[in-house]
Amino acid sequence: MASTPTTGLADNVLPLIRGRSDLHRWSAANAHGRDMHSAIDILEQDQAAGAAERYAVTHKALASAIKVIARADDSSGIIGDACRRLLDLHPRAAAAAGTEPVKLIDWMIKFQFDTDVDYFELDIAAYADALGVAGVAAYRDRLADIEAGLGTRPTREGRWQADNSHAWFALDWNAKRLAVLGRDVDAIIRTHVGDRTVAAWFTDTAQAFEEVGEYDLAIDWARQATEFDLGHQSVTAARRWATLIDTHRPAESLDTRIFIFRRWPNSSTASELHRAAGDAWSAYRDEVMEKLSRRPYDAVTFTLNTLKDPQAAWKLAHDLCLDSDSGWADLANAYGNVDPLAVLPIHERLVRNELSHASAEHYRRAAKRLAGMRQLAPTPDSTKWVDTLISDLREEHKRRPRLQQELTRAGLP
Repeated sequence: MASTPTTGLADNVLPLIRGRSDLHRWSAANAHGRDMHSAIDILEQDQAAGAAERYAVTHKALASAIKVIARADDSSGIIGDACRRLLDLHPRAAAAAGTEPVKLIDWMIKFQFDTDVDYFELDIAAYADALGVAGVAAYRDRLADIEAGLGTRPTREGRWQADNSHAWFALDWNAKRLAVLGRDVDAIIRTHVGDRTVAAWFTDTAQAFEEVGEYDLAIDWARQATEFDLGHQSVTAARRWATLIDTHRPAESLDTRIFIFRRWPNSSTASELHRAAGDAWSAYRDEVMEKLSRRPYDAVTFTLNTLKDPQAAWKLAHDLCLDSDSGWADLANAYGNVDPLAVLPIHERLVRNELSHASAEHYRRAAKRLAGMRQLAPTPDSTKWVDTLISDLREEHKRRPRLQQELTRAGLP
């Protein structure tokens, strides 16, 4: 029987995926990770290879990539991202090639339950087209057999220290994805929200309902996550809730943004409220500014960046005693177009604050700001004032040769 003709795809892809001997070095790992992404670009863009060849090369590339990351310094995450791209491509390639479900299931089980690299997950929902209905049922049976062999299920609190903890995590992940694949509302709630003690689990439940098109349920669970507490997970949930509302119930967008702002009054939530209010903004302005006045940075940032009013922001910064260097820097840059002479003392203070830190990066930022001050100075007297400041700083810091170098490099006298 004649072999299936190939296009040389493997020769173009696999050498870029397979590991080198020096991947324990961060720079070498980053370079190899970029090669891996180039290889995946080839896989994704290839038009000549047949489906069977594409799957075979993708499968081999994924196996090699997992071996690579097991011994590489992937602090930058470049290799990990390449692995995830291959994991995304693999089920699509398997479906296109008509891969035998039994073989695919064997591989999926081995990948998840019998591997040295256990920080990647497979999504059964992504493999549904490749497996078919019967294949998904067979996969469920395999998972049930694995669970039956593990003994008593540990508690959530004790699972981290339990024997076969990874297997339990993999089973729970599969239960979530099978619930989504089956569009089973009760199973989605049961597998995602758990004992309802963590805000992020409510958000996970909302995301699952969004994935299956149950938008009313997604909105309700995202709202519950938002109201859970005031922590960062609820802040994240609020963003998802607001996005869902904007997309599926736009008539409720303003009320949602009001609720979120009142719960977390800051420049970001104020900006979203301003956008949602539109022509009705004047009805909320006083409340927003009163609440933001307790947070000077947010009040100034909102006024400057959202209301586009540098003069009002300048007044607020002084009235509220703004004490943020980054806030003053943004304000000085904007207000310099209104009154360049007024911002020069602000820039001087920022320069001196930079020089309170002895590092090349702080020296570069100080030099850049001084150069900007020379360009900003509106009169001969103010230019002379800036040059005198530079001269004084050179003398004051004459024992900092790197600073002197950065000042000269910036073209300063």
